[in-house]
Formats: sequence, C-alpha cells, structure tokens
Amino acid sequence: MDASVDVAVIGAGAVGLACAARLGRGDKSVVIIERNNGIAREVTSRSSEVLHAGIYYPPNSLKAKLCIEGHRKILERCERQGIGYRRLGKIIVATDDDEIRSLYRLLENGRSAGASGLEIIDSKQVESREPFVRAEAALLSRNTGIVDAHALCRNWLAEAESFGTSLVLRADLVSVEGSGEGYKLSIKEHDGSVFVLKAKSVVNAAGLQSDHVASLFGIDPDSENYRIKLCKGDYFQLDSASGITFNGLVYPVNERSGLGIHVTLDLGGRIRLGPDAEYVDRIDFTVDPKKADYFASALKKYIPRIEARFLTPEYAGIRPKLAGPDEGFRDFVIRDESDKGCPGLLNLVGIESPGLTAAPAIADRVAEILASL
Repeated sequence: MDASVDVAVIGAGAVGLACAARLGRGDKSVVIIERNNGIAREVTSRSSEVLHAGIYYPPNSLKAKLCIEGHRKILERCERQGIGYRRLGKIIVATDDDEIRSLYRLLENGRSAGASGLEIIDSKQVESREPFVRAEAALLSRNTGIVDAHALCRNWLAEAESFGTSLVLRADLVSVEGSGEGYKLSIKEHDGSVFVLKAKSVVNAAGLQSDHVASLFGIDPDSENYRIKLCKGDYFQLDSASGITFNGLVYPVNERSGLGIHVTLDLGGRIRLGPDAEYVDRIDFTVDPKKADYFASALKKYIPRIEARFLTPEYAGIRPKLAGPDEGFRDFVIRDESDKGCPGLLNLVGIESPGLTAAPAIADRVAEILASL
C-alpha cells in the first residue's frame, strides 16, 4: 500500500484525533497512523477524564490558554453531539494556614489566566458540599467537570472520517525520508510488511513516543529539550461498602509532579482515587495493591473516614512529561520545525494534563500553523 496525502497525523489519542478532524474540516487529506489496535489506548484512556478549568498553569502559557479555550469547545461539542459530560465542580482543599495561603495564590493565578467560576469557601461550606471532607477552606471551581473521553474521541474520529480521513492501526513509523514536497514515511504494519506514505506535512501527536518520532526526522530530543520523562500515576477504586460518597471532585493543594492524590467520579458515579506521581524508566501499567496504605494515608488528611481496606487497584496511566522531578513548569511544545530543516513537521511534545481538555484548541493552533506554511 502506497499513498499520498496532505497531512499524516502520528498518534490516535485525543490530540491526534482532534487534529485530524480539524484538518479534514479544512479540506486537507489526512491519514492517522496509530501503533495500537484501537484509538485512545494510552494517555487518553488512562486519564481521569477531567475537564480542567485552567487554574494551575501560568497566565499566557499554552497550557492555560489552550485549556480554557479547549474546555469551551468540548462543552459545545458535547451539547451538539450528545456526548456525555457533567459539570460537577471541584474543590481544592486546605487543611492548615500554609495551604490556605496556597489557595489564594491559586485563586489569583487562575483568575489571571482567565479561568472563571472560582471562589474561596470556608470549612462549613466545604462540609455542606462534601460531608465526608474535612478542611479549613477550599478553592471552589464551579466549571470543572468530567467527560466521556472515549465517546469524545470516537466523535472526533467520525468527523475526520466523514471528510475522507483514513485510520491505520497496528502501524509503526520506522523511518522518514525528506522529499521535494514533503516526506516519505516508512510504516511497518503488524504483519511485518512496510508501506510508504507520502505526506506534505506531518503532525507528531505520538504522546509517549513523541520524542522518538521527532528523532526520526533528525531532531535530537536532548539538545532540543524534547526528551519525554515517564511519570506513572496509579488509581484505586473506592468500595461502595465504605459508605463514603462525594458530590464532585476533591483535590488537595497541588504537588510538584502532579495534582496530588484526589477524588474523581466517572459518569456512572464510580469513585476513583488518584493518581499519584512516580517517575519510571519504562512503561508499565500494573498497579501495586500494597500502595493502598500510602493512598489511604494521603487521603486521610482530608477524608478522615478513609481506610486502606476500602481501596481496590484499578488502573495506571503514564504522563509524557517534559519536566523531571523538581524541574518546575514546562509548557506544551507545539512547534513548526522549518528552522531545523523540517518544513511541514509540527511537533506536539509534552502534551500531558490538561491535554484532553486542550485538545480542540491545540487542533486549531495546528491548523493555523499549517495554513501559514
């Protein structure tokens, strides 16, 4: 199989699918290359499915701007297409004076970034909203919600396919050769056969493999600070027999590598606890049941009735982070690599949280960049 298209999208997670739908809408011929046997099988499927409000990220950063814009676009799509979502709201809880000061810094940061629906509530308001939570105060984010991430991804794929986009599964990009009008991509299929896809432009939305894909174009991930650091997060499920219930999402004051072990709900009302944050050397999605003690200890700080015996291992995810432990904030990389001798290559690297929320806004930015080339 040999083919020629305007754009090859590498990766069929939320960001890659949103890009394919947006580019197809702009009359681009598109092929999506995905190494797994289905869409949204890695970062997207192993997230909390939270629609973030844009509280945590520095004002004017890509994460802040695209999160807020993407949130709006996803809600519009969900309403228009009948995709499941709920605007549950979220509280970020403080249990001492230092954490209360952190809440006010988060409030100021969120408002400066453009997030709306934020306010500080006191301990009585916290207890009224979440009877099983104990805190001195909390930052309430009324607009935070949850979404059916798989339904959202299927909807993006359906839109892309309506414009003629093709999806190739169980296919690995193994080498790249520049050509006069773009690139020749050698793609290995599951049976070992290799076909060549000619593409005028390439969108690298490969998530955990995005640094490797960039290297196939001759870009050094280390010198360009594109090297992905694998940060694992485990989730546990709360047993309904515990009698503990929640009305919305509950987070502690955030940690450096993540947002702390927190409470999320899915659209069926099931309660998930996590994720934690642990840098790892390889991709491994197993969850150690012994971590229940650690999770319960962390959660007991603001959920006094929690016990390790109520927690059952559920699943794990891997974040494609650009920042290592204690390295501070790193923004999304969304970059046209023309100045590196790769015209028409757009690298999307380090698209971790809030990547799901930001996906449609990232897709708009990709379409704008490609249109300008």
